[in-house]
Order: sequence, then C-alpha cells, then structure tokens
Amino acid sequence: MTHVIVLGNEKGGSGKSTTAMHVIVALLKSGRRVGAIDLDLRQQSLTRYLENRRKFSDLNQKELVFPVVSTVEPSSLDSREESKRQETENLKAGLAALSGCDFAVIDCPGANTHLSRLAHLHADTIVTPLNDSFVDFDLLARIDPETGRITGPSLYSEMVWEARKRRAMAGVPGNIDWVVLRNRLSATRANNKKHMGEKLDDLSARIGFRLARGFGDRVIYRELFPMGLTLLDLGGKGSPVRLSTMSHVTARLEIRSLVATLNLKAASTDDAAPQEVAA
Repeated sequence: MTHVIVLGNEKGGSGKSTTAMHVIVALLKSGRRVGAIDLDLRQQSLTRYLENRRKFSDLNQKELVFPVVSTVEPSSLDSREESKRQETENLKAGLAALSGCDFAVIDCPGANTHLSRLAHLHADTIVTPLNDSFVDFDLLARIDPETGRITGPSLYSEMVWEARKRRAMAGVPGNIDWVVLRNRLSATRANNKKHMGEKLDDLSARIGFRLARGFGDRVIYRELFPMGLTLLDLGGKGSPVRLSTMSHVTARLEIRSLVATLNLKAASTDDAAPQEVAA
C-alpha cells in the first residue's frame, strides 16, 4: 500500500514545495521508493525544483536521488460536472502509476481546487506548512478581534474534517494524520511567537492536528532551489556542496526533526539502514 503524503495549504508562500522536496529526498535517502505529483498546475514549483535538480546532476556529474514523477492533467471540459469526473479519473490514474512506491508525495496549490480537494481525500498524512503569523493562522481558524478567542474553524480546516469523515464512511482503515508545520520561526522570543504557540496548542486539541517545528527563516532554503538541492544533499562524503556555516548544520537538524515528527516508516535521514520511527 502506497502511503500518500499531501502538502496542503490554501495560502501561497508557506513553504509547501520546499517541505515536499525535503521530505521526498529524506525518504529516498532512507532507501524507500518515492513518487511525486505536482498539483500546483500554474506555479509548478515542485516540478521546477526537480527539473533544476536534474540539470545540476547532469552538468556536474553528481549522483542524486530522484522520485518517480507522475503527471496529473487538469480537465479542459466546459461542463463542471464532467470536468470534475475527468479530474477524478486523472488523479486516480496518477496515483495508480505510483502503486509500486512506498510513498507518494503530492504538492497542492495555494488555492481551493477540485484536484486539491481530491488529493486530501486520498491522504494518509496531511502536512500543512504555516508561516508563524496570525495572517496565516486565519487559514485554520477565526479569532474574535476583541477577545482574542478562537470562534471556529476555517474553510480549510473544514475541508480536512470532511476528508476524514468521508474516509471513515468509506471504511478505509486508519485516520488521516494531520500535521501543522510552523515555518519561518524567528530565533527571538517575540510575543507574536509565544501567542501563536498558545493559539495553535489550543486549536490542535479542538480540531485534531499535531504540531511540528518546521524551517527557520534561512536564506539557505532559497539558495538551494536553483540547483534543485536540499539540505540533505549537503555535508556528507562526496556531497555536491559542503555545509559552510553552523546555521546550515542547524537547518539540517530541522529537517531531521521534521521527518521524525511525521512518524513515517524508514524516514531516517542518516546513512544508517532504514528504520521505523517510533510513534
């Protein structure tokens, strides 16, 4: 059974594609077979990331790990219902092409699209990167401006709840594991950082997600994109690029911590044999 990991968030710029790429490489380096689907059909950031990686590998004669890529086309039909049916079949075919993989990582657009909603229905794990800002918090829940209390879930949270409900009604074993990833955390002890943490802790208990520490606000993540590299490609013997600063080393530890938090089988980022991460 292929474990489907969906990177979902209806807001752009939260780090979905960067997170997806690092999770893909982490799983590949653990010896697992990994497939990738880019549903952000307009921006195609994950697709560009992989294209840059292939070019870097060819030009520099460096051996890099790559996922199996499956392409899902949008429908061009005029009828809304026919279009939905076609996209449903297209996604099924895209996932079927990855049936030999241990994991399938799907990068969704920062918008509410039919393909994105379908992907969430197929998810075993949903990862929602979130910038450490109350602007992004609004993606998950509404807050009363006078009292600061959470008044209810957002449309995106309701979509995840609907996906969980439909999975249970279909009799699919296991629940969808939802992980909210706090990205671009500042190193300082700012009041905003503290208040965000308190609200997320409160909300996680209400609507059922787990919190994970994501990526700090580091330039290295943006610098690696043109080469198609991840932090997991750096620092080891024979690596294409050397780790140059302690900040880079710390960033690499962030990736290892994230993968461990996801509780995925054989998701070790070390060179040791694949192992199962304890729940």
